[in-house]
Amino acid sequence: MTHVLIGLCCVIFVIGPASGLNHVYGHGDALLRAQTAYFERWGVIPLDLWSGSLHALVTPLTALFVHGSWLHLLGNMLFLYVFGGMTEVRMGRLPFTAFYLVTGYLALLGYAAAHATSGQPLVGASGSISGVLGAFLYLFPKARVTSIFPFLFFLPLRFPAWIVLLFWFGLQWQAAQDDPNGPGVAYLAHVVGFALGFLYAWARYGRDSVGATRGNEPATEGESQP
Repeated sequence: MTHVLIGLCCVIFVIGPASGLNHVYGHGDALLRAQTAYFERWGVIPLDLWSGSLHALVTPLTALFVHGSWLHLLGNMLFLYVFGGMTEVRMGRLPFTAFYLVTGYLALLGYAAAHATSGQPLVGASGSISGVLGAFLYLFPKARVTSIFPFLFFLPLRFPAWIVLLFWFGLQWQAAQDDPNGPGVAYLAHVVGFALGFLYAWARYGRDSVGATRGNEPATEGESQP
């Protein structure tokens, strides 16, 4: 399902107006208007979410498959590809899919609750992917992943996953503190999703994860990931 989710996000982005590849949306100002209307239709608008309309209540789900730019899409899909596969194997296909959708929905709902008066649409799978990262941290604390940090001259280095994810979480938390009024980049949704993912894995697997992940050479398994 990890590959299916990645495929869906990519296909939806390419055929939508944000990619700029679908000429049915026109060019220039016409394209900009189409993009605005597209995000307003399928994205989460906190101000509308609490109106009680069925469409508004569905948008935290549809927004998970809509991205605002190529960079937005590729960044999210990279993290989903690296961390989603092992998490899906541990959870199972259908439980992982339900976890992905529910966590993403709740993360966007949390952001909307904190910015209830905002009329700016919010799109992207970041909330769901943050949940995957949180679950991965609990399930595979000793796995190792390749990471690239700008301040290390973009050298590809392998670090324990928990170091990478805690570093990422710290950045998101700090960014959320620096941008308390939002909207913009939904750092708060990232933090909420990450916390929900970690807590779900802890509550669902508990001591089972110790034998399933920590006692069976998790670092070696992690080495197989990008």
